[in-house]
Amino acid sequence: MGTKRVQFAGLAQENGVAGQAGAPSHPGSAPASGKNGLDELDTAILLCLEHNGRATNYEVGEQVGLSASAASRRIQALEASGAIRGYRAQIDDRLLGKQMTVYIRVTLERQSAAVLGAFEAAVRRSKNITYCHLMAGQYDYMLVLRVADIDDYGRLHQNELSRLPGVIRLETSFALRDVLEETS
Repeated sequence: MGTKRVQFAGLAQENGVAGQAGAPSHPGSAPASGKNGLDELDTAILLCLEHNGRATNYEVGEQVGLSASAASRRIQALEASGAIRGYRAQIDDRLLGKQMTVYIRVTLERQSAAVLGAFEAAVRRSKNITYCHLMAGQYDYMLVLRVADIDDYGRLHQNELSRLPGVIRLETSFALRDVLEETS
């Protein structure tokens, strides 16, 4: 096992995901199925791609101690299993004129399957909502949006947010600045 592979295996153990499945009989073979279906190589590959989603098969292989073709087979298996859900660019919203981050706590009229389903379907159709989380506790959902300014938020609130199905209360907070934002 190469030095780089040891480094990523150590990272996997620090993240609490290594060692849950046995190592494959051959380093390039398909992922071993264990508790979560991942072995140390799979975890190392995921950590590598999480850090650099544009890494080539050769670069991934170098990092985890596999050949490019073995890394490619592993990555394809991880994509097919849904462990890798996709690849995307992280865009600086400020360059697109969206200067403010808005957090909205949502209370629904009731938590029936029909109300939850209608709300979630409407949120999925919105092009303005960045994140939506079903919450435990006082509020039903937390929405995160990026807007240009307070006027932009006002228009969005009036034309879309206040019309979401089942909503009886929206409580909004505005971020003053980003202190820590995970980037790769």
